[in-house]
Amino acid sequence: MDLPRIAQETCNNLVHYLTYQACREIAAQLQETNPAEYIWLQQFTAQHSLQRSDEYLAMLYRQRPDLALRIMTVRTHLVEDFSDALPEMSRTSIHQANLKLRREMLEHLTQTSDASLEAGGGS
Repeated sequence: MDLPRIAQETCNNLVHYLTYQACREIAAQLQETNPAEYIWLQQFTAQHSLQRSDEYLAMLYRQRPDLALRIMTVRTHLVEDFSDALPEMSRTSIHQANLKLRREMLEHLTQTSDASLEAGGGS
């Protein structure tokens, strides 16, 4: 298992996701305060993928530096606001999700076993 690579990819995905969330936040603000800017940002985002956030922000900066800087500022605030709690939240979420899935798998196995016993017992 290549833990450094996994850590880097996880970090990259987090950066992309935080950029997406920051963009959503700015879009919501613009929708209320400046509908024309909101429409422009929506059209720009439809033409340029947010999945590669650094490229997205670089292209946005060339056309609208104010919006790119605003998104980067919100992205920074987002990571600073929850970065301390993120490792524990991640561990807890994964443990809870695994527990739920294992419970569902066990229930499925139990139901399958019960159905097999009932089918075999009625012969």
